[in-house]
Amino acid sequence: MTTINLNCDLGEGGNYDVLLMPFISSCNIACGGHYGTVETVRTAVELAKQYHVQVGAHPSYPDLDNFGRQSITLPSKDLKKSIHHQIDLVEDACQFYEVNLHHIKPHGALYNDMRKSPELANLVLEVIQERNKDLVLFSPPRVNFQNDSPYSIHIWIEGFADRAYQNDLSLVPRTQKNAVLHDPNLISKTVLKMIKHQKVKSILGEEIDQKFDTICVHSDTPNAYEILKILTSQLSKNAIKIDRVS
Repeated sequence: MTTINLNCDLGEGGNYDVLLMPFISSCNIACGGHYGTVETVRTAVELAKQYHVQVGAHPSYPDLDNFGRQSITLPSKDLKKSIHHQIDLVEDACQFYEVNLHHIKPHGALYNDMRKSPELANLVLEVIQERNKDLVLFSPPRVNFQNDSPYSIHIWIEGFADRAYQNDLSLVPRTQKNAVLHDPNLISKTVLKMIKHQKVKSILGEEIDQKFDTICVHSDTPNAYEILKILTSQLSKNAIKIDRVS
């Protein structure tokens, strides 16, 4: 049977985390850069433990005002310090609830900027290497990590169930029409194509080859619960198992 890791960005102020947890394998917990406090992080980690969901930290540029969705320029040492501090919030909660921190997934503009800047991408790798080289990095496709990077980090390529792609596999900006997908049946077909055929159709109709290791549904998509309910049902009907912690 084919398996897939299904992840969701959680701890971002929505009221539906508890409804989404039963459907997913992994969660990415906002940790103070774009949203989050010690209390919200602990609540999310406790839920993840209850539902046997792998815990990840979801650091961003330190930009609460813009929810981490705008690129900002910081000295490398300051950005690294911020990312470390954000991950600390999640790691402290993991230690409190006796669960393992599984992965790091950058958020918003930080995530997208990794595609544009090998230096930034390697800074994220460096943070992981300094903490625990066994942590997995959830990464967008086609990131140009520097060839001379000394870091041997586990990298999982992430696909988005509810976002439209451009021909270069960058995400269609949220400011553009049809950037976010809402139809659960269309989303299910998109994800099945990603998993079974390792292909994704761009907003211009081009079919692009790409293998994905994990698929994300955003918790702030208004009908995220309905999307996950129908998507997981369709995956099951197609003999695709959600890869969950035992």
